[in-house]
This record gives sequence, structure tokens and C-alpha cells, in this order.
Amino acid sequence: MTHSHLNPLKKNVPGILLCLTIAVPSWFLGKMYPLVGGPIFGIILGMMIALILSKNPKTLDDQLEKGIQYTSKKLLQYAIIFLGFEMNLYQVIKVGGQSLMVMLFTLSTSFIVAYFVGKALNLESKMTTLIGVGTSICGGSAIAATAPVIQAEDKDVAQAISTIFLFNIIAVFIFPTLGRLLHMSDIGFGMWAGTAINDTSSVVAAGTSWSTYAGSNTALNFATIVKLTRTLMIVPITLFLAIYTTQRTRKISSTSTFKFSKVFPWFVIGFIFAAFISTFAGLPVPVSHALVALGKFLIVMAMVAIGLKTHLEKLVTSGLKPLILGLCCWFAVAGVSLIVQAIMGIW
Repeated sequence: MTHSHLNPLKKNVPGILLCLTIAVPSWFLGKMYPLVGGPIFGIILGMMIALILSKNPKTLDDQLEKGIQYTSKKLLQYAIIFLGFEMNLYQVIKVGGQSLMVMLFTLSTSFIVAYFVGKALNLESKMTTLIGVGTSICGGSAIAATAPVIQAEDKDVAQAISTIFLFNIIAVFIFPTLGRLLHMSDIGFGMWAGTAINDTSSVVAAGTSWSTYAGSNTALNFATIVKLTRTLMIVPITLFLAIYTTQRTRKISSTSTFKFSKVFPWFVIGFIFAAFISTFAGLPVPVSHALVALGKFLIVMAMVAIGLKTHLEKLVTSGLKPLILGLCCWFAVAGVSLIVQAIMGIW
């Protein structure tokens, strides 16, 4: 391997090693206190370390940021792929069908609430769209996919992602507790987490916390399948926005930087492939369990990375209107998900 190929890897190593170092105690703390779980310990410890590193921001920017970014994005995707080794494709098809009605209602609710609340708050349409898409589909990934399509400015993207991410963190902490207070079943909680929490990482973290406490991976598996199914909505929603924006601005589509190949969640293909192997290849149980355990540890590492990237003071000073919009969308989606589940008898 040439020196030029090694350079990008070397830049990632310090940040990855930092996440790994923090993830190890987080993992064991999660085993000791399953009610909290490793992912939440990872977030907390990551945020604490971020506060320390913020005193010397150049250290974080120059030496660690690339590896932290890699861990929060790529390693998380690999983690989800590994979780596929505990899946059964017949169950995937069944769960996807069960969740379709809930997803349609939550998607519609998010966009409707975003539109009317955004109008009431006098927010720009681009910010409203970004927060609506982030809440309804899959957080930062959906925002990143939508931004070039609607020609959003960088500051809008950063603020929208920060807003969505704040509620992701809150959801990881409160959803498992609320689920237990509501006496939800494993399937019911998995459906709720998969349809009402914005980002894949937070869905998996909440599902892991619930499953660790419940002593079963049913909720985690169900939430992951539902969320991955929901993530696929990036494609039709972004396509619609691309067509709408092109018509509205009367610009040639070739001037847009949007490419489906860049935003399509390819890890979904890996997840399905792993589930295909699990379903038809007859992997030995110890092997499948080891692969799933590796996936769960990588989840903890990813949550550490997300904690390291969180700067709450910037969220507070960036303005209240996006936070109010994000809160309204989040409450509406979470509530509608519960109502539809209750009507369908899933709860």
C-alpha cells in the first residue's frame, strides 16, 4: 500500500483510538448498569471529554476530528450491518409491512406540523424543510441529502442538524423510561423507537438500552428494521424535493450537486445481505452472537463519537425558533406513532 493511501487512514487513527478508549469503560459500565446501557454511558463520557477538549479546540480539530467523524458515521454503519446477522428476512418483510402504516402517518404529521409551525414562527422555508425532513426520516443523513437539493446554506444545515441531534440525545435518555412507564411490549417499543426517534444511531442506542434491561434483543432488532425501512424514504422524498425545487427555481437539474449515489444509505444493502446469510447460510450460533456483540460495541463507539461532537452551548446561542420547531415536530411524531399503534393493537 502506498504512502498516499496510508495518509487518510493515519489521520483517522487518533480519533478512532480516542473513541475506542472511552467506549471500553462505557461498555463495561453498561454491563454493570443495564438500566442505563453502554450507549448512554458512551454519550455522557463523550460529552465530558468534549468539554475538556474544548479548552484547546485546535487539538480536536487538527488531530481527532476526522477519526471521530469516521467513527460516528462509518463505524455506525458497520455496526448496523453486523446487527443483520441476528435477523431473519422473513421477519424483516413482516415487520416492514407492519410498520408501513405507522410510518406513513408519522411522515405526514412531521411535514404538516413543520409547515404550519414554521409559518407561525416566520422561519425560512429551507430551515423548515430541513427540520421537517430530519424529524420524519433519519436526522442528519436526511438533512445532508436534502440540503443540496433545496440549495440550503451551510449555516441552515448546521443549525438544523444541531437541533435534530439535541432531540436525538434526549430521546435516547427518556424513551426507554417512558416505554416502561407506559408498559409497552418489546415490539411496541421497537415500533415507537423506530418511527419516532430521528437518527439511526439514537434509535439503535435506545433499542439497545431497552433490550439490555429487558434481557431480550427483540426491541432492538425490531427498532432497527423499522428504522432502516424508514430510512429508505430518503429516496422518494429527496427525489420529490429535487423536482419541486427545480421547477420552482427554473434551473437546469444538471447544476445541482445532488447525486443519489452519495446519499443513498448503502449500509442498508449490507444489513440485508447479513440478514440473508443469517437466514439461509445457517451460521453457527456462537459466530452470529459474536458478530452481533461486535456490532453492539461499535454502536457504543459511535455514541462516544457523537458525544464528542456535541456542543450544547452552541445550540443554546443559535436561536430558539429552530428548537421550538424541532420540539413541536418531535412531540407530534412521537404522539402520532403511539396513537396509530394503539389503534392497530401493536402497543
